Amino acid sequence: MKRFSWRDGGGGGRQGRHRHHRWRKVRSPSRSPDRRYDRSPEPCPSTSTDGSEAGSSAPPKATNTAPELPGFYFDPEKNRYFRLLPGHNNCNPLTNEMLRAKEQERKRSAMLLEDEQPRKKAPRTGQNTSLLLHNRHLGLLPPSSYCRLIHELKVSGMRRHKLEVQSSESSSPNTDNFRLIKADSTCERVFTVNDVSHGGCKYGIMNLSGCSKGSLSVEMCDNLYFTNRKVNSICWASVSHPDSHVLLCLVSISQTPGCVSLLPASLFSNSNPDQPGMLCSFKISTAWSCAWCLNPQADKTFSTGLSRHVIVTNAVTGRRQMYSINSDVLAQQFALRAPVLFNGCRSGEIFSIDLRQRSRRDHSWKACRFHQGSGVTSVRLLRDENYLLAADMQGQIKLWDVRMTRTVKQYEGHHNEYAYLPLHVNEDEGLLLAVGQDCYTRLWSLNDGHLLRTIPSPHPAGKEGFDSIPNVVFSSQLGGCRGLPGLLMAVRHDLYYYPYNSDYQDPAAAGKEPSAGPVSGR
Repeated sequence: MKRFSWRDGGGGGRQGRHRHHRWRKVRSPSRSPDRRYDRSPEPCPSTSTDGSEAGSSAPPKATNTAPELPGFYFDPEKNRYFRLLPGHNNCNPLTNEMLRAKEQERKRSAMLLEDEQPRKKAPRTGQNTSLLLHNRHLGLLPPSSYCRLIHELKVSGMRRHKLEVQSSESSSPNTDNFRLIKADSTCERVFTVNDVSHGGCKYGIMNLSGCSKGSLSVEMCDNLYFTNRKVNSICWASVSHPDSHVLLCLVSISQTPGCVSLLPASLFSNSNPDQPGMLCSFKISTAWSCAWCLNPQADKTFSTGLSRHVIVTNAVTGRRQMYSINSDVLAQQFALRAPVLFNGCRSGEIFSIDLRQRSRRDHSWKACRFHQGSGVTSVRLLRDENYLLAADMQGQIKLWDVRMTRTVKQYEGHHNEYAYLPLHVNEDEGLLLAVGQDCYTRLWSLNDGHLLRTIPSPHPAGKEGFDSIPNVVFSSQLGGCRGLPGLLMAVRHDLYYYPYNSDYQDPAAAGKEPSAGPVSGR
């Protein structure tokens, strides 16, 4: 029995011959070009202006796209239709989800091959280093704009390098997936939370350092702590000195209630085991978010966002102040110039709390309030504290004017449906970063919202939920004041580094080859 193919119109039979004659009638040369293209609003591009080629213009080519049939899928490689099965009660079913995942994996693989190329596409049309330098010498480009555009070029040229995490237990490599990573203010240390295969998680600190040979090295701390509870949120806290402690929000499980732990960073190192510092645990039910205040008017104060509550606690005295709201608080950040706390809720509301005012039942303590449109997953206050970035569960990233409570800019391309995904801002370089639920890391220009680059994940998106979504840290000084610029990405159980320098050498290769000298192009 001959197999049906849509390209040959049936390959015989009465119906196939009938379609063939209809197609020949449409393509008949006896009909004028005007009659042939009478449905098109514009002239054919192959027709010349003087009309000399009007009579010899070729008819439109037949399209290669197969017509869609309900319940069937057309495979262009095998040139035939396949039936779509429901997805349950079948062995190896062909479903829409499987086809969508296959297409996404094909796109990711193609983007990875493109990223490996030494020459990449410029983030803006006609933008290159020589042209920017020429315009700067002519005085056509201000120094601030020149630095911002140079950073955009450096970001577009970053290439992936895998990092080996050094530890005292070198015989047992890390096989636990990264769940959360959070760098301190100097990007010398990164607090990590890893999922454990038998349940629960472990957490510790990675130390970053830039080598003299122009490579980045990562060393895991000696002491790792395990817990059977899930870590919802983390932030660095300044109790005795900047970034001296880490604040963890632990979720309740079974008979173990949730709590908020304040752990000293020295606890994770064997260098000073006798005096770990202040260690506290606060009985606070399951918290979605947390934030530490650096304003001296609310010294040693932190906030936790709960379901329908915001609790502000003094870490030394234990004194609390509770604010009742009508939604879950998923994101928080304190301002620096004043003791004001900004909150993002699941309902889409963003509001601020002035800690100098007491809590009232009529919500008059809300200094300002506006609505994003969907559940807010991250809020980031810019340096002048007049503008705030907010991301939500519909994939929208908006820049708000806090004084006018209105949107002034929107950043397109982010993808999110229900995940808790943070924003990363680097105002010195004018860059905004966000990892989407589709496992792509996107970089925008903070100034005009232009999408500069989309970085695919080194690992395919799996069915394990959030295990495949990368966690990133971006800084111009990874490893401290003498560190290296670039992007640090943790995905699954691997760690990757995207440097600015195109001549970057891996630490293993740099130890065998001659010194590459200091990193240029910072």
